[in-house]
Amino acid sequence: MHPFATYVLRTYYKATGWNEDNLYANLTRSSNAILDFTVPKGLHLSVSKSPNSLFRTTYSMTAMPSLNGSVGYIFTSCDLDVKSSGNVQFKDMIERFKVYDQPRKPEVKDEEWIAGEVVNTRDYLLYGRLYLPSGRLDALYSTRISPTMQALIAAVSHPSYNLPGRGGDVSNLMFNLQHDVGKWCTEYSYSAEDGMWGFRVLHNFGRLGLPADATDDNSPIGSRAGLKRVDEEDAVEGGLKGRVSAGAEVYLSAKEKSLGGESSLVPLHLGMRWLNVVSIGSIGLRFTTLPDATPPSFQVPFPSSSLFSAKGQPSQPPTTITALFNPILGHMSGAYSAQVSRDLCLSSRFDFNVYSFESEWTMGTEWWIRRSLSVDTGVDHNPSVDPLPLEMVNSTDVDLKDEVHGVVKARASTNNDISLMWEGRLRNMLVSLGIVSDFSSRSKPIKAIGLELSYFSSG
Repeated sequence: MHPFATYVLRTYYKATGWNEDNLYANLTRSSNAILDFTVPKGLHLSVSKSPNSLFRTTYSMTAMPSLNGSVGYIFTSCDLDVKSSGNVQFKDMIERFKVYDQPRKPEVKDEEWIAGEVVNTRDYLLYGRLYLPSGRLDALYSTRISPTMQALIAAVSHPSYNLPGRGGDVSNLMFNLQHDVGKWCTEYSYSAEDGMWGFRVLHNFGRLGLPADATDDNSPIGSRAGLKRVDEEDAVEGGLKGRVSAGAEVYLSAKEKSLGGESSLVPLHLGMRWLNVVSIGSIGLRFTTLPDATPPSFQVPFPSSSLFSAKGQPSQPPTTITALFNPILGHMSGAYSAQVSRDLCLSSRFDFNVYSFESEWTMGTEWWIRRSLSVDTGVDHNPSVDPLPLEMVNSTDVDLKDEVHGVVKARASTNNDISLMWEGRLRNMLVSLGIVSDFSSRSKPIKAIGLELSYFSSG
């Protein structure tokens, strides 16, 4: 389940027109949602409040296995439509399998006129969180420099008395610059603590997609049925149709320290001295089917007996295939994820190291739980009342977002780790319950079990 701060940050990206999906860091997001979901540990409770559309507060407490908590504040320069935990769309609060839209250029903010003059305001987000009793402080500043560039500054400060063996305060300042033009997206980063420079790039092959408003998933079926796109070709049987994205990342540092602790020291002769340079890198490839794989002319409205069915049977299952390779560490990874039915997604991943010959096979599933199909229109539910016409169901007057009220995730690997988690909504509270087990250990078959409760309100 997303923390409240993550939900606000993604709402901010959506409000400012920034496409966070077009980043190399999110290349494997679809498979990670099924195979790398985080199971809560112990008992965790979070409460958040949005007194207005610009300022928000969030509090959290962990009661088990140890008692600790945190308090955070978020401020944005633009108004955000942040829902409460009772009416927020459930799919917006969890990481899930999804075939993302075609890459598109970031949206440009509309011009603001005051007294006959254009006022260019730069959107920004400020976030800070203090952890107790450790005293750790996290801070984030995000701002939109131009229509295609965004800058992020993150800071971390941790008192040394809570970190044995390290003198002085452990602080770090990180800078990140993102440049997205649709087809290309590049990232430049710098970490002050270890002097780590980073570069990421992602290239999308094929044509760009339409603006987000033109590809809204809530558009009525009837308005698209029977229409033929200008670029639509005749249907061809066999094979998956989609797009390919390729990217890479490289990190360099002049210190013998890396993000994960493993590195390759390459001696470079600079004048009269030797310099140890840490080098980390990977390359990635992704194939994904198009979200609009079924052309509009092939989408036929459903009869009134199945008002809440999907838009149409897709011509191909939503599928994502990814491959990653780290030549320095010798790590290779390949994942295949697909939505095999309306409520069931499956994923499988194979990891292999060419140096140690170690391997791991991970399988996972995601199953959506839905409510009974009914429409709340303010009219008493009476069998004598005629069913709603299709036009009314497709209109925006009927809210269908509460149809999904829970999801069950499960994963198993050849390392004997089995995880099971349920996420859902109980009245106005979001709940996450999970368990991690290891059947190879007779003394401790249950490794972790946890419960997370989240409540937030707005207005």
